[in-house]
Amino acid sequence: MRKALPLLTLFLTGFCLQVSAHNIIRGKVLDAATQLPLEGASVQAEGLPYGTATNRLGQFTLYTDTAVAAVLVSYIGYETQRIEVRSPEEVLSVELEPAAIDMEQVVVSGSEARSLNSISKVDVSLRAVNSSQDVLRLVPGLFTAQHAGGGKAEQMFLRGFDIDHGTDIRISVDGLPVNMVSHAHGQGYADLHFLIPELIQDVDFGKGPYYTSQGDFNTSGYVQFHTYNALERNLAKVEVGQFNTLRSLAMVDVLGEQAKARGRNAYIAGEYLLTDGPFESPQHFNRLNLFGKYTDILDDGSLFILEASAFQSKWDASGQVPERAIETGLIGRFGAIDDTEGGYTSRKNLSAHLVKNINEHTYVENQFYYSRYDFELYSNFTFFLNDPVNGDQIRQKEGRNIYGYSGAYHHNTELAGSPLASVIGAGFRYDDINDNELSRTLNRRETTQPIALGNIDELNAYAYIDESLRLGRFSINAGARLDFLKFDYDDKLSVEYRTLSQQRTAVSPKLNFLYDLNPNWQLYLKSGMGFHSNDARVVVAQKGEEILPKAYGADLGTLWKPAPRLIVNTALWYLFLEQEFVYVGDEGIVEPSGRTRRMGVDATLRYQLTGWLFADVDANYTYARSADDPEGENYIPLAPDFTSTGGLTFQHPSGINGSIRYRHLDSRPANEDGSVMARGYTVVDAVLNYTHRNFEIGLTLENVLDTEWNEAQFDTESRLFNEAEPVSELHFTPGMPRYLRGRVSYFF
Repeated sequence: MRKALPLLTLFLTGFCLQVSAHNIIRGKVLDAATQLPLEGASVQAEGLPYGTATNRLGQFTLYTDTAVAAVLVSYIGYETQRIEVRSPEEVLSVELEPAAIDMEQVVVSGSEARSLNSISKVDVSLRAVNSSQDVLRLVPGLFTAQHAGGGKAEQMFLRGFDIDHGTDIRISVDGLPVNMVSHAHGQGYADLHFLIPELIQDVDFGKGPYYTSQGDFNTSGYVQFHTYNALERNLAKVEVGQFNTLRSLAMVDVLGEQAKARGRNAYIAGEYLLTDGPFESPQHFNRLNLFGKYTDILDDGSLFILEASAFQSKWDASGQVPERAIETGLIGRFGAIDDTEGGYTSRKNLSAHLVKNINEHTYVENQFYYSRYDFELYSNFTFFLNDPVNGDQIRQKEGRNIYGYSGAYHHNTELAGSPLASVIGAGFRYDDINDNELSRTLNRRETTQPIALGNIDELNAYAYIDESLRLGRFSINAGARLDFLKFDYDDKLSVEYRTLSQQRTAVSPKLNFLYDLNPNWQLYLKSGMGFHSNDARVVVAQKGEEILPKAYGADLGTLWKPAPRLIVNTALWYLFLEQEFVYVGDEGIVEPSGRTRRMGVDATLRYQLTGWLFADVDANYTYARSADDPEGENYIPLAPDFTSTGGLTFQHPSGINGSIRYRHLDSRPANEDGSVMARGYTVVDAVLNYTHRNFEIGLTLENVLDTEWNEAQFDTESRLFNEAEPVSELHFTPGMPRYLRGRVSYFF
């Protein structure tokens, strides 16, 4: 890994070199309707194996060693255009018109990230997404589970990780961090319920710790959601369903067509959701989302984005239930031991983002953001284990302010006649967390015992450099990232006032290789180090020792188009995690979890059978074990070994469209020796719509086969009210039974 650092010194000389190629093609690609730049559009030299992609401002620079008569410009969901190159000095201007999805447009060359993002664009364009669980499932191999009334962040699984609520995956929306450090319920807690699903334009994801722009929590991977900068049309939607479900949505452009023609766009959106869920004790779940976004192309070609959002939700929950309570008939499958669980959460966001155009080779990104976050959760996992009279209900609560800045300098030039792309980035995130609390409670009303209460101040400042050099069919990407973290904790239950403080740094080098065998077949080798931070209370308790566990990873994979409308992505991968200490938010204690090794294979297939029928399959196998425990006692609890998703999606020219999809998760050990197993499942969902120019009507049927399945599952020791001794066994939240919803949308 250290060999990457000398390469950085060599690549940095590219900043001092002038562009010397004799054949350089420059241009800009815009959306014809909104006049906004299209990032990631493919620009290929006609008849030659040369290509590039547009940047954040829609700009491209294509270097060739021979004359080019024309370029082919393509983007998923738009018509491909052939643009003649009349003169080397001409700056091409390309405006793409929307069109039906055509997977022939996916380009497998030049950039592994570009090809994977093309796959995600296909998925976003085709799949119906109506919940935060659906949102996360857009990432191949990522599974989710809900176990607290729908308002709590989802439990996530990826590459043999039980990521809990976000410990080992970095998530952001329009540059806003979603993971919460030193959260009351768990490190990395990532609640995506503030994201309105219909606003998602694309999803950028990567697996493994190989990306310099991604820092804390980027071990198993990262996910970046991007919302629309402009609306294609206004929308009003009403959805009703079983279990007293009602959802309404409105998305409205506020500036009009004349402003769009000048590159100015603004819209507002609002969502309201009510549902009781299938449980015997109604969830009384309600969620309100408000969102607004303004986008402007400035006179010099720079891009300015201002957005604001507000979110809040309340819910009751039945929580996890033990198998014995159902088997003995004490409760039904959708019953509860303690139905006073539930909570409240809210988040307000403000972000200003400027992508400053310097010249055709250089642009600079600057983003400032602020979030106000409040959280209050009531849970009862062990029932009467600790308190046989009042029960074991707990309250986890906090309020926080997040202040942040991220900046990046992008420069394209040549090094010895080969294209060189350079990025230098820096930024910070500061979390001011007040009254981070864990208390034992009774019926949500009475506090019976405070366990933890304190104020946390946490700073993460970072800088990174990333260099990408293309040598014909061969590409090298090298980078390094430096993170500085400072943790302050004021224990408010301590008699004496004293701020405990620690600070540490983490260096994360990356080195990646790409090789294009031909325009339709690419090989890649990725390697790198990442880390995830631990809770501030762990850091001060451990006096800063072993509190930034490193992840060492490598991927060997291929992207292949064996047919014009068939894409195959396969990868062999390995990931090693160092010793770490985990703050168990439900108990207020620190536990070591030891070193772990994971290895596996991922396979992704996307196939367009006809102009309107699409098929997809994702299959993922993982071998995950503790590195320090003896054989047979070294299982990583809840780590999935085999998962698969897939389905058929159709978008017929008649307006009839929809999908039928499955998701499969194998049974896996729920504890270290495999004596308790979390049960696997296969669930099938279906969507059917009729879309007209002015309206859409549709039906969604979840769990078509009415499969009895377990969603969140844990091996937990608990005691029921009438039990003399505790019992350790599988506790679970039942998965959704067959669930029908209907909707009507009006476009205007």
